[in-house]
Amino acid sequence: MFKISILGDNSEIRDYLPFLRWLVLTVVTLFGLWTASLYGYLQFMVANDRSHITLVILGLYGVFSLHCMSLIVRVSRDISNLHDVQALISNGNTEYELFGDEVVISNQRPLKKCTATGHIRNLVIMARLQGVGRLDQTILLRRLADSLRYRQSVGWFVADAMLKLGLLGTVIGFILMLSSIQSIDSFDVETLKNALSAMSGGMGVALFTTLFGLVGGILLKLQYYILDDATSYLFGVTTELTEVYVVPALNRGIDAGI
Repeated sequence: MFKISILGDNSEIRDYLPFLRWLVLTVVTLFGLWTASLYGYLQFMVANDRSHITLVILGLYGVFSLHCMSLIVRVSRDISNLHDVQALISNGNTEYELFGDEVVISNQRPLKKCTATGHIRNLVIMARLQGVGRLDQTILLRRLADSLRYRQSVGWFVADAMLKLGLLGTVIGFILMLSSIQSIDSFDVETLKNALSAMSGGMGVALFTTLFGLVGGILLKLQYYILDDATSYLFGVTTELTEVYVVPALNRGIDAGI
């Protein structure tokens, strides 16, 4: 029987699992927005938000969802290349040479360019410059962790900012509601009717912005959690690979005076 695979073999599906998780979450979110728009709820909430904070939250969510997607695709490619590098190194290759930006192992095969390869390159350079003594990659690992974490820091900030924008909308809504009460100078039916209408508008601003801020912030944090989980896996495998195979091989080279 013939199998038609859109995503590739099992290893490719495993490598791009973070992107698939992001895609599922995004599809569910878009379906929810489409349903809310179909029944007019989305248009109603946006139209009744005089502060326009809901539009700002929607815009931020869209932009940083794409930002998160680009980072997840990048990390997924890194993971895929890392697994190829892991297969080559764990196959008994114990010599590492540098040719420009490339790292070449003992069978003259260059390692695929990825985050792990860049880290291995730094280890090879450090081993050559150090000359004697045991190789310690602690500082390099900290630097690698910081660089991986830095990519997603702005996303976490925006997710928190969306929650704060929702709270800001709540404050603005209550201000609008209270200002309508303050403007009452008589208690005839028409004046009270207008005041109640203004109060409901202010309450709508408070509730709608809070809803958008909470839901948008939570959904964006879920996306960056998927990214953070993939990044942690990338860092963990890189650390394990270098500690088990690369650092001992470089230490043997230092001891042998290579």
